[in-house]
Amino acid sequence: MRRLKKKRKMEFIGIHSQWLKDSSESSRDSMGVVVADDGPAGVKAPDGGWGWAILFGCFVITGFSYAFPKAVSVFFKELIREFNVGYSDTAWISSILLAMLYGTGPLCSVCVNRFGCRPVMLVGGLFASLGMVAASFCTSIIQLYLTIGVITGLGLALNFQPCLIMLNRYFDKRRPIANGLAAAGSPVFLCALSPLGQILQDLYGWRGGFLILGGMLLNCCVCGALMRPLDGPKKLEGSKVASKKKAKKLLDFSVFKDRGFLVYTIAASILVLGLFVPPVFVVSYAKDMGVYDTKAAFLLTILGFIDIFARPICGFVAGTKWVRPRCVYLFSFAMFFNGFTDLTGSVSDSYTGLVVFCIFFGISYGMVGALQFEVLMAIVGTQKFSSAIGLVLLMEAIAVLIGPPSGGKLLDATHVYKYVFILAGAEVVTAALVLALGNIFCIKKKPEEPQTKKEVVEREEFDRLEDKSSDDAKMDSVEVECFLKAEPEKNGEIVTSPETSV
Repeated sequence: MRRLKKKRKMEFIGIHSQWLKDSSESSRDSMGVVVADDGPAGVKAPDGGWGWAILFGCFVITGFSYAFPKAVSVFFKELIREFNVGYSDTAWISSILLAMLYGTGPLCSVCVNRFGCRPVMLVGGLFASLGMVAASFCTSIIQLYLTIGVITGLGLALNFQPCLIMLNRYFDKRRPIANGLAAAGSPVFLCALSPLGQILQDLYGWRGGFLILGGMLLNCCVCGALMRPLDGPKKLEGSKVASKKKAKKLLDFSVFKDRGFLVYTIAASILVLGLFVPPVFVVSYAKDMGVYDTKAAFLLTILGFIDIFARPICGFVAGTKWVRPRCVYLFSFAMFFNGFTDLTGSVSDSYTGLVVFCIFFGISYGMVGALQFEVLMAIVGTQKFSSAIGLVLLMEAIAVLIGPPSGGKLLDATHVYKYVFILAGAEVVTAALVLALGNIFCIKKKPEEPQTKKEVVEREEFDRLEDKSSDDAKMDSVEVECFLKAEPEKNGEIVTSPETSV
């Protein structure tokens, strides 16, 4: 009986010793990576659990953000007839909406760093809905610029950026597939909202359609309510003072010191110049060949259907062990694939050729959509992502306003769609080369001093973790002694021996 008790005690001690060893090894394994994706409070990403609810909310928000500017274009003919304006006047509605979505990135970063993701998204959902409801009562095209373009655009921006930040905090190992699934919301909602907008216009007119769409945008508030912040460990008073000092920094411009971020920002800005041009002109390209309107519009359906499956599949591939460390190069390949598709599509002279072009463009477009924010997350990490994405979107906003109009100017001057596709393909291929070559020659060949500083920081972090592990070991020693004293021997004394001590 006495030997049985000793055996139980030794098993208890062994379990605690192994736990301490594993925790120490896991601490060492977490060091040495380029970016430590710890949450804002040092919390490890759960990679599941409530994260799947976060993923669903991000799926819906991404769908509304990217598909809504295109879905509103369904009402343009009615607006032209109602206000007696031209097509270029109504096109400014979508342009202003996209400019607000991209250009207010720094403002969204400041709001998220100041108030948190959930409150910002709730307010953004109210703004998005309020803009569409107010648009249903407008009496001029200028008022639509203000309501749909500015107010709804700002509301969608206040939802889009925070949901990506929360997705980054809840997923680490499964983050590539999570990004792919969230990005799939864009083609899914595009396939759903465009036909729905046409139905609403036929049944209730453009005013009733705007009112119903405004009610649908209230679902952004529901998605915002899902963004539950991660609970962090309790900190000491000194760390609280330090965190307050950090909280005053609402927009972190130190990301520009990161060479990887600079290369990514330049490549992304060049990419956006040509990425959105082919979907804008492919339908008109088909009509110019003499294709019927319904068959020409079906090209976008093909593109969107392929895009739905390309994004999650690419996210799954990017999450594999061999590919994930090389995710930047996969993103470069996706951009090169997209640009090469534009260049080959420029020689299409039949409807069949355009169908083949849309299939391959949907694959490459989906790959780019699934990887663009995943690569940015991998470069800057969780703590700086809120500021980094705002600054990147601001740079992309300028390119969004330049890209499609420049394609239209070229088309007006030449009246040849082939040159528009060549221009777009050349811009996207250039972006791919900038990212790949910049990563090879600028990122890997760093001077000795930054590497030494990085090693010092990692060594200090490792020492801190070891001190924490030793403190935990002391606490566990006390618990073991209490456990041993809780079961006294028959003579009322505990014999001290190597078998009963830690």
